[in-house]
Amino acid sequence: MTALATQQLIDLSYIAAVIGFILALKWLSSPVSAMRGVLIGEIASGVAVIATLFDPQVTHYKWIIITLIIGAAIGVPLGMVKMTAVPQRTAVSHAFGALSAALIGIGEYYVGTPHLTKFEMLEIGLEVIIGSLTFTGSLIAAGKLQEILPQRPITYKGQNVVSLSTLGAAIVIMLMLMAHPEYTHLFAAMVVVALLFGVMLVTPIGGADMPTVISLLNSYAGFSAALLGFVLNSKVLVVAGALDGASGFILSVIMCKAMNRSFTNVLFGAFGQVQVSAGKVTEERTVRSASPEEAAGILAAASKVVIVPGYGMAVAQAQHKVRELFDGLTKRGIDVKFGIHPVAGRMPGHMNVLLAEADIPYDKLLDMDEINGEFAQTDVALIIGANDVTNPAARTDSSSPIFGMPILDVDKARTVMVIKRSMGAGFAGIENPLYYMDKTLMLFGDAKNFVGAIVRELAGGHE
Repeated sequence: MTALATQQLIDLSYIAAVIGFILALKWLSSPVSAMRGVLIGEIASGVAVIATLFDPQVTHYKWIIITLIIGAAIGVPLGMVKMTAVPQRTAVSHAFGALSAALIGIGEYYVGTPHLTKFEMLEIGLEVIIGSLTFTGSLIAAGKLQEILPQRPITYKGQNVVSLSTLGAAIVIMLMLMAHPEYTHLFAAMVVVALLFGVMLVTPIGGADMPTVISLLNSYAGFSAALLGFVLNSKVLVVAGALDGASGFILSVIMCKAMNRSFTNVLFGAFGQVQVSAGKVTEERTVRSASPEEAAGILAAASKVVIVPGYGMAVAQAQHKVRELFDGLTKRGIDVKFGIHPVAGRMPGHMNVLLAEADIPYDKLLDMDEINGEFAQTDVALIIGANDVTNPAARTDSSSPIFGMPILDVDKARTVMVIKRSMGAGFAGIENPLYYMDKTLMLFGDAKNFVGAIVRELAGGHE
């Protein structure tokens, strides 16, 4: 095969890969077609990799094979984590992707210096800065999600000024390098400053904002890959990175809209600090609680039940017990649906992934806009580990930090039951007045154990 024919075949393979990436994003937007989307995405990635290996510029395969083996040795265990650990695994994946982009950019700098043009230095500088800050930021996010690091925002006076000044310093150094690319010591300083900014960017963000942070870091990693494509003159990398970056950014916008908040508020608002309620003596307020037997009796007498899952369900790994509860109620002729808030959990689609793993029918998983109109006709709203996304203070308390955030209207159901370990505040750090309503019953305990006890009671009563 001639060199021209080989290059044409490679280009056609890249076009096929890009089409596959686009189809993957399209199909991943629906639970029904998500598995097809994952499959076509994997095939497209494989086609792109194989086509690159046949590029005439690739002449030595030893190091490629070695790194593929090392990558597979790391990647396979990462892919075998429990479904409840998917958010932190996703954050680690973003970190590795960003690190690879940053390292390649660093390599290109040291190979090309001091003969880099201003535009080439701009490409490399932006790519390395974004890749570096995404790497450390993703590691901090993973640490928060894994609870290795504090999930509450860590802040100090003047923090935003210091953080933005750090980013500004990295950009100034990059501009200096455009004039003098031979100043390698400045390049090293730029990398260090960018890494530091990544830590400073995510550390002040609380656990309640992790869904937006995850999607935003995904966007950063994508844009870093796109810039790397310009550095390496790789069209497929430019397109794939742009698709990843744009989709991540759009998803972040959707997440912010779901919380009725802006990007600046998410990134610099330190949302999640424990709030002190002035004039409210919460110790004097009482709640009504119920046992598994009582909860099972109420559910058995219902005609329509809406289950609202949250991060507590994920932590307790209760999704399979929830499926058993769904089956038990459905066998009794009870209409059971699931109401899912866009930011429930710690990553976009977290609850959908967990419930899909438990084989809950897709048509029973309704988003907030679809289910909210049904709560007024619902006999029981069963909340499993969700807190802030069900807090009616978002509608009524203008002093609340979540005021204006769209929520699931569970308080409109005839009876509300909440499975929760304790009366502790959620990740937004504020009290939920839902728990003190006359129609609310608190079901204290581990979600998996409590749902399992309800299932046993229902099975015994049915027999």
